[in-house]
Amino acid sequence: MFAQVAAPIVSLLNSLMAPLLAIVGAAGALYCVILGVKYAKAEEPQDREKAKGSLKNAIIGFVLIFVLILALNLLMPQMIKWVNNQSGSTVISEQQITSMQNEVNTSTSKGN
Repeated sequence: MFAQVAAPIVSLLNSLMAPLLAIVGAAGALYCVILGVKYAKAEEPQDREKAKGSLKNAIIGFVLIFVLILALNLLMPQMIKWVNNQSGSTVISEQQITSMQNEVNTSTSKGN
């Protein structure tokens, strides 16, 4: 029963990891560029400080999202092993885990 419920969730996380990383990276970079332009164009000191604060918060959020995605990627094999142990059957094999990690690493290197 547990394996039937966990298998689609694990499969969904595996398939969404690489596109999610690419989307977050592109959106975050674009947003930081827009905020940088806004900061550069600000003439009033209070507008400059407001833009500077927004840019700083965006960068912190951007880094935090990447750290969380990286943590999920690193913890996914342990979560899958735990699910496999709890269910008594194999939800995802070790080969699939390795394949998933290679896909994420490939998409991460393409984004840089």
